[in-house]
Amino acid sequence: MTERTERQVVRVAVVQSAPLLFDKVDAIAKIASWTQAASKEKAKLVVFPEVFVSGYPRGLSFGTRVGSRSPEGREDWYRYWESSIQIPGADTELIGEIAKEAGVYLVVGVVERESGLSQSTLYNSIAYWGPDGTLLGKHRKLMPTGSERLLWGMGDGSTLSVIDTPFGRIGGLICWENYMPLARMAMYAKGIDILVTPTADARDTWQATLQHIAVESRCFVISSNQYVTKDSYPQDLAYYKDILNDPDILSRGGSAIVNPLGAYVAPPLFNKEGLLFGDLDMALVPQSRYDFDAVGHYSRPDVFQLRVNEASQETVTFKEKLLF
Repeated sequence: MTERTERQVVRVAVVQSAPLLFDKVDAIAKIASWTQAASKEKAKLVVFPEVFVSGYPRGLSFGTRVGSRSPEGREDWYRYWESSIQIPGADTELIGEIAKEAGVYLVVGVVERESGLSQSTLYNSIAYWGPDGTLLGKHRKLMPTGSERLLWGMGDGSTLSVIDTPFGRIGGLICWENYMPLARMAMYAKGIDILVTPTADARDTWQATLQHIAVESRCFVISSNQYVTKDSYPQDLAYYKDILNDPDILSRGGSAIVNPLGAYVAPPLFNKEGLLFGDLDMALVPQSRYDFDAVGHYSRPDVFQLRVNEASQETVTFKEKLLF
């Protein structure tokens, strides 16, 4: 962990946008344009929404009912699989070049395709890049929510990543992972100063969640959501009919930045695309912990303890083959 002794103020940017669903090329092009726009405003950290590459398929059933899956739904899912990325891979190198050109730390929600074994399971992941373009780490969502479990597998403790930067430690939990108290506690114990919370939740209650977590963690909380309309969806999907009667705006957004005492640095943005900026005085993190530190002087390890398993969970392991 890097020791920080000088007071720092860092400008961060939050992107509220959406790609064309199932279109990886469009998603990466939008990452480039939004990142450049944020860099021109002197942002040093740029945060994108949950599964920005290549979209959150809100409202789509993929032909699934309890007890059955349709062939047409499998075709829709295959298109989603095709638009996923591997970490690391050629697509992460492209995004790394975007971070390098802009000179920013970049956090992007992605649909990750598992790289080993069957290369078929998808994960809802966050990936992190440094200003030199280096891929710094990733986090796989531990528990997909509701019907998301048909799309994405469950991550394990090996990707509870925390990224050291000159201005503080960054960690992330995705959407409703932030309702898992033990997951939050694990991140606090890793010494985070900034918690990124990419989400697809546009409810009013999400704003209360952000403020609660900020006060509990005494961190800056950065939440990025997609602003999604029907024209983001390919109309030739077999199950495009699932959203025909839905409102034109499928996600109104609600991206926001909250300080360690629960006040908005940037209030929520609704019903449009855009960039939010915040100048974060990192001295407020230790200042706010003067009277409350969840993993320090306000903890009771004699009463409560948390054990975190960060080992990678492998389905199949092979011992070395003996040669005869």
